[in-house]
Amino acid sequence: MQGLGNDFVVIDATGGRPVPDAATIRHLADRRLGVGCDQVLIVEDPTIKGFDFRYRIFNADGSEVEQCGNGARCFARFVREHGLTGKDHIRVQTRGGPLELQIEDDGQVTVDMGPPRLEPAEIPFEAPARAPRYPLEVEGRTVEIGAVSMGNPHAVLEVPDVERAPVGELGPLIGRHPRFPQGANVGFVQIEAPDRIRLRVWERGVGETPACGTGACAAVVAGRIWGRLDRRVQVRLPGGPLVVSWDREGSPVLMTGPATTVFEGWIEL
Repeated sequence: MQGLGNDFVVIDATGGRPVPDAATIRHLADRRLGVGCDQVLIVEDPTIKGFDFRYRIFNADGSEVEQCGNGARCFARFVREHGLTGKDHIRVQTRGGPLELQIEDDGQVTVDMGPPRLEPAEIPFEAPARAPRYPLEVEGRTVEIGAVSMGNPHAVLEVPDVERAPVGELGPLIGRHPRFPQGANVGFVQIEAPDRIRLRVWERGVGETPACGTGACAAVVAGRIWGRLDRRVQVRLPGGPLVVSWDREGSPVLMTGPATTVFEGWIEL
């Protein structure tokens, strides 16, 4: 499946079916030797009462991560298309907290990502106090970032021209910076208007991806905190547009976008 070019292998592991180990995840994600994807998504039965499913996300390097917004939209379409639920509104548990998924009449999916976490300890990010932007020393120079958790940690860096942004250079340096003890996804955002931004994202364990749903949410939250963005923003990513809405601190971030099934198949492991 894919959401704006961010692609996934999705596996039904309900009913106690086995979950692939890290080596198998890496094999599945390999674009030459396996199926090829940015992340492997696992559908499991919930372990907490009140949820419809458990949603697990593994990066291409085999590491399990807390959240993936583009994957969440694909997850919603998958469980409906495979008859695992008949609901339009689906509640799933993740390592990053609960998610509310709404399948719209036009087939797009709105994800209620919950409120962003902004306190440094909750991101987690090492800082003496919360601030709209934080100075970060990167190989002898200082860059300013916003830091946000959408269930997973994000650094957001404003740039004048996203096409020329040094994503491949700065992305891993910021994403693996020791002040992010769990690493971070790194968004490079160009603010074109209060209701429109352009964004490129370097993702932990993956590298630059065509789209990142949680990265889009984090960029809008950061831009709102900076006083630069409206409540509802179109986020233009290399893979296509998302619409992200956030009212104020304490309120949930809503993300709407497409999810597409590419093919189904079997692989012998």
